[in-house]
Amino acid sequence: MLTRLSIHDVVLIDRLDLDFQGFLSVLTGETGAGKSILLDALGLALGARGDSALIRSGATRAQVSAEFDVSPVHPGLALMEDRDLDAATPVILRRILGADGRSRAYVNDQPISIGFLSELGDTLAEIHGQHETRGLLNPTTHRTLLDVYGNHEKYLQKTSLTWSALEAARTAEHEARELLEAASRDQEFLRHAVTEIETFAPEPGEEASLADERRFLSSSAKLAQALISARESLERDGGIEGAISGALIALEKVRDDAGGRFDAAITALERASLESTEAFGEMNAIDGLNADPGKLSQVEDRLFGLRALARKYDVSPDDLADHGRTLAERLSAIDNSGATLEQLAQDTQSALKNYDGAANALSAARKKAASRLDKATMAELPPLKLEKAIFKTGLTPLDEADYGPFGHERVGFEITTNPGSEPGPLHRVASGGELARIMLALRVVLAGGGTVPTLIFDEVDAGISGATADAVGVRLAQLSADLQILVITHSPQVAARGAQHFRVAKQSDKKDTTTVVEHLNIDDRREEVARMLAGKDITPEARAAADKLLAAGG
Repeated sequence: MLTRLSIHDVVLIDRLDLDFQGFLSVLTGETGAGKSILLDALGLALGARGDSALIRSGATRAQVSAEFDVSPVHPGLALMEDRDLDAATPVILRRILGADGRSRAYVNDQPISIGFLSELGDTLAEIHGQHETRGLLNPTTHRTLLDVYGNHEKYLQKTSLTWSALEAARTAEHEARELLEAASRDQEFLRHAVTEIETFAPEPGEEASLADERRFLSSSAKLAQALISARESLERDGGIEGAISGALIALEKVRDDAGGRFDAAITALERASLESTEAFGEMNAIDGLNADPGKLSQVEDRLFGLRALARKYDVSPDDLADHGRTLAERLSAIDNSGATLEQLAQDTQSALKNYDGAANALSAARKKAASRLDKATMAELPPLKLEKAIFKTGLTPLDEADYGPFGHERVGFEITTNPGSEPGPLHRVASGGELARIMLALRVVLAGGGTVPTLIFDEVDAGISGATADAVGVRLAQLSADLQILVITHSPQVAARGAQHFRVAKQSDKKDTTTVVEHLNIDDRREEVARMLAGKDITPEARAAADKLLAAGG
């Protein structure tokens, strides 16, 4: 609820700090005293459009702050958390309006946009006045209010869940169709590619193997000549084997006389003899150097064909086989897509049937709740001097393209105050006073519907008096049992119902005129209610009547 309102330099207000309690607070005063200024100031704090004309003459800026005490689960705190703001309580809204018309806004001393200030303000307070189009007058809130009134949570949950399932099914079918269409355009290409790759039958590592074989075959003549030259070199001048053998014989003859000095050399020569023999054996075993010229041609054709095919499909030769299998899978998917699409289409139709069933059940529940709401609201109108008014909860079917998680229809509260006229939107049909009383009736019927803890009524008693004004006061007091109610009133019957009473007045001196607000005690309340009854000259009879009203108001 609103606990404190601080206003600096707004129109006729120099500096004003008001502390509010719960229940019903009334603000009274002569016409022109400045009661509407309080609403304008509060509207600024709640995010209403700023106007430099609101700045007090001689001041460079206007400033308003509004402090709200809210529950830990209030939706306004969640909005703040979503924007990484300090969601501490109390919630303090502050608005600074400059002479150039520009505004700055803060919540708990953290800068925010005016748009977010308005969004946050809508969760904290609701103003019902002639020019106010937020709260109940905002058609976007009517569906939610009706659903809360009808206790439609289970219907809403099922409708939302089935809508999500329908959207998922439609998305899956749509994506499958898009993929099929894209693939179908490439179907001829895919068949050719798969056939071409499968016919060639490439294998991973084949390129390197073919390249090695080609290199060998291309060099076979040179290799054969090198082998001959090697043999000739080893056999020249008696050959290496004869030389090693001669050296061994010479050393072996004097080995014993050398005292072991020749042992290492003899061992090395023996090893060299063995390795030379092995070398001759290996060279003699080499075969196949006289390659078939046709073989080289075959290897080159395969190698160049493999590389050309890989370039064609923009993959490496080693990846060509895997690429062929991937293309084959795509082709198979196309060939089998008919059955897949048919199943997805069936899934979509099944999901649509489930959604329509849930939405239709919600529609039926809304129709019943709308009938109850209309009857209850109509019962509240005659005591508020709206006996000719007709209230109707309109349920307008949506086009199928506009269906969503909230069902098949648009909900809007409609009214006509003239018999014979068709009901229309609330804010377009009723006058200021009528509108405020209609909102009061709706709020009484809706009771706890909505999450806004503070309601402000302006002009709720316009054009009424006596029993009608008393009926307004009774209903305001009734609402204040669960909500904080602030009302600007000219009616003594309404004023007498207040748990807290403020008097708004003008105060003038030679230099300036300002608006002041006084929190009235019980004696002052008696005088103010008597003034409202009698006018300028307060009579004993007026005071007695004021006592009766105050006693009746509790």
